[in-house]
Amino acid sequence: MVQDSPPDLRPASLEEIEASLSHGLRYDGRRKVHTADEMMARITAERLVVYLQSCGYVILRRAGSPAPSTSTHRHPHTDAG
Repeated sequence: MVQDSPPDLRPASLEEIEASLSHGLRYDGRRKVHTADEMMARITAERLVVYLQSCGYVILRRAGSPAPSTSTHRHPHTDAG
């Protein structure tokens, strides 16, 4: 597949990578996976981020991409719009 112009990419922050990996370990789409609890998913994601960084990986992310979420509902503590 050939693209005429490169997509608008930027390096992902370590926190974004960790959050995405942790989310991927805990959820299959929006359905919670019961094979990894939240603590284990966070620890595994942290270890993977450190390892990838030490190996020189650079992970890119599209600008403006939303963070992973398990809900389409408004958070109860946000201001009503």
